[in-house]
Amino acid sequence: MTPSSVQGTAGEDRSDYTKDESKAIRRRSLTLLWSLVSPLRGLLILTAATVVISTALRVLGPALIAYGIDTALPRAVEFADWMPAIGVTVVYLLTGVAGAGLIGWYVVLSARLTQAVLMDLRTRIFRHTQRLSLEFHEKYTSGRIISRQTSDLESIRELLDGGLNQLVQGALYGVFTLVALFLVDWQSGLVLVVMGIPLFLLMRWFYNESQKGFRLSRVVSARLIVQFVETMTGIRAVKAFRKEKRNDEEFGEISAEYRQVNLKLVKLYGVLDPGLILLANITMAVVLLWGALRVVDGTFMIGALLAAVLYVRNFFGPLEEVAMFLNSYQSANAALEKVSGVLEESPTVPDPDEPVDLWTSKGHVEFRDVEFGYSGDRMILPDFSLDIPAGQTIALVGTTGAGKSTLAKLVSRFYDPSAGTVSLDGVDLRSLHPKDLRRAIVMVTQEAYLFSGTVADNIALGKPEATLDEIEAAARAVGAHEFIEALPDGYSTDVNKRGGRVSAGQRQLISFARAFLADPAVLILDEATASLDMPSERQIQDALQTLLADRTALIIAHRLSTVAIADRVLVMEHGRIIEDDTPHNLIAGTGKFAQLHAAWRESLV
Repeated sequence: MTPSSVQGTAGEDRSDYTKDESKAIRRRSLTLLWSLVSPLRGLLILTAATVVISTALRVLGPALIAYGIDTALPRAVEFADWMPAIGVTVVYLLTGVAGAGLIGWYVVLSARLTQAVLMDLRTRIFRHTQRLSLEFHEKYTSGRIISRQTSDLESIRELLDGGLNQLVQGALYGVFTLVALFLVDWQSGLVLVVMGIPLFLLMRWFYNESQKGFRLSRVVSARLIVQFVETMTGIRAVKAFRKEKRNDEEFGEISAEYRQVNLKLVKLYGVLDPGLILLANITMAVVLLWGALRVVDGTFMIGALLAAVLYVRNFFGPLEEVAMFLNSYQSANAALEKVSGVLEESPTVPDPDEPVDLWTSKGHVEFRDVEFGYSGDRMILPDFSLDIPAGQTIALVGTTGAGKSTLAKLVSRFYDPSAGTVSLDGVDLRSLHPKDLRRAIVMVTQEAYLFSGTVADNIALGKPEATLDEIEAAARAVGAHEFIEALPDGYSTDVNKRGGRVSAGQRQLISFARAFLADPAVLILDEATASLDMPSERQIQDALQTLLADRTALIIAHRLSTVAIADRVLVMEHGRIIEDDTPHNLIAGTGKFAQLHAAWRESLV
C-alpha cells in the first residue's frame, strides 16, 4: 500500500465503505485475528473443549428432571424403589457441580487467552507504528494512534473477555438445548424451529444495523480523542490565540454527535429486547398448549412437558447474551478494522533486502538527478544534483518552501527520492544498512524533544553505552554543562519532574550534546538554533566551528549569523540552487544572498 492511500484505508476514520471494500476489510480483520490466535491453538482447543463439556452438563438438567418425574418418582411411589430417584438426584448434583467447576476453569483459560492476544496485538501496533516512515506519521495524527492503542484495544478486550463467554453461553447453550429438546419431544422441537424463522430475521436485522452503528461509533470516538489530544498538546497555542471558546464548540459538536450515535444503538436494543420477549412468550405458549393437549390424551408425560417448557425457556434466556455478544462483537470488529488498517500500512522507506555495510563513513554526500514531491503533490525538487565533499559545512538558505528541509529529510532518509539517488560515500542510501545510516547521519531539528528519564539519559540517546565523562564532555562542547550542573540533581535530574524542567533553549542545547556524543559523519542542523536566544547562540558558535571541523554538515537557518561558519552557502529557490559560493563572496556580491544579508544587518540596528 502506498502512503498516499492512507486516506482511503481502514486506518482512516471512515464509515462509508462500498460492499467490496467492506468484504476486503472483513477479510483483513479476520486474517489479523487468526494470526493472533493461531499461535495459541493448544490453549484455544483446551478452552473450547472445557466450555463444550460444561455446556453439555448444564443442558442435562431438564432431561434429568423429566426422568425423575416420569420414571423415578412413579417407581418410588408404586414399588417403593428409591434407587432411581436417588440416582437421578446424585447425577443432577454431580452435573451441576462439574458444570460449575468447568465454567470456572473456562473463565481462567479465556482470561489467559485474552491477555496473550492483547499483549501480542499491543506490541504489534507499537512496533509497527515505530517502523512506519515519517510520511505516515505526518498524515496520521497522534490522537488516532492513541485511539488505536487505547479505546480500540479496550473494545477488543471486552469482546475476548466477556463477549466470547456470552456467545458460548448463548449460541452453544442454545444449540445443545435445541438438540436436547428434540430428544425429549421432537414436536416441541419443531415448534421452536418454526419460531426460529422470525427470530433469525430479528437477529439479522439487529446485526446489520448495529454493524453500521458501531462502525460509525468508532469513527466519532476517534475524532473525539483526536480533538482532545490535539487541544491538550497544543495548549500553548490555544491560550495564545484565545481558542478556548471555539474548541469548546467543536468538542461539544463532536460529543453531541457521539451521543446521538450511541442513542441510536440503544434504540436498537429497545426493539430487540421486546422482540425476544414476545417470541419467547409465543413459543412457550404454543409448546405448553400443544403439550397439555397431549398430556390429556395420555400420549405425553407431564415430566417431559415440564422439560420441554424448561428447554424453550432456556433457549430464549441466553439470546439476550448473544445480543450483548453482538454488541461487543460489532464494537470490536469496528476496532479491529481500524487496527488492521494501521498494521497493513507499509513503510515508504523500507529497509534494504541486501543491506550494504559501511563501517566507517567519511561523509561524502551526493544528490544525483533527484526528483521528489510529497505524496503526488507538486514537485519540490525537479532534477536536483549536488555534490558535498566529506568534511564540508554547507549552509542552505532560501525562502520557505524552497526545498531546504526536504534536502535534509532526504539525506536523513526520512523519505526516498521519486527518481535519482542520494548516496553516502558512493553507497545509495536505499541500500545502506540501517544501523550504519543512523550511526553516520544525525539530524538536530528545531523541535528538541526530551524523553522521560534523566538529562544524562537524554544526552546518551545516540550512544547508550557512553560513560558519564563522555556525556559531560559532549555537554561542555556545546556549552550545556553549566546549566545542567545547576539543576537540582545535575546530570541525574529527571527532565519530567517539576524541579528538572528546562527551557526551550536548554532543551536545544541538550539535543546538541546528544547529537555530538553520537559523533556522526554527517550532521544536519535543521533550524536547530531557532530556540536559542542571541547570547546562547553566540555561546555555541565556537563550539559549532570546532565540532563541525572534521565532519560533513548541512545547516538550515534563517538566522544568517549561523551561516557565517559555513564553508559554502547554497541559496535555494523553487527546489533549485540559484547561488553557490563562500559566505564572504556571496555577501560581497549583488545576488539574493547579499540582499538577504543586508536586510538581516538592518534588522539588528
